[in-house]
Amino acid sequence: MNIFLIFLICLIIFLMYRKINFRKSKNIKINKFINKHLSKEKNIERIFLRDQEKTSLNPNIDIKIGLYENEENINKKSNIHRARLSKFKKSMLNGEMIFVDNEQKIYKYVEGKKIYL
Repeated sequence: MNIFLIFLICLIIFLMYRKINFRKSKNIKINKFINKHLSKEKNIERIFLRDQEKTSLNPNIDIKIGLYENEENINKKSNIHRARLSKFKKSMLNGEMIFVDNEQKIYKYVEGKKIYL
């Protein structure tokens, strides 16, 4: 009889421990999800994505590529520039408006003259 009581008590403790841990793990997963979508980094990333979208939809917005930018940013900006050239046949890069003609040649205007690049 004593063995049965000990076994029953151990079983009850085990089930309570398991139930508590299940709740904790569920809450941890929910908290990770909430923190991921409410974090400052995520909000900053969303702002940059909106800015990139706005830039890609307007060829008159200047894209500035600096000397000390990292490779990832340069690739993103150059891809936006190429997309605008193919879609609108013009794009502003570092303060210069660059155009594409019907023969897919790239040029810009300097003092009223076409200069092919």
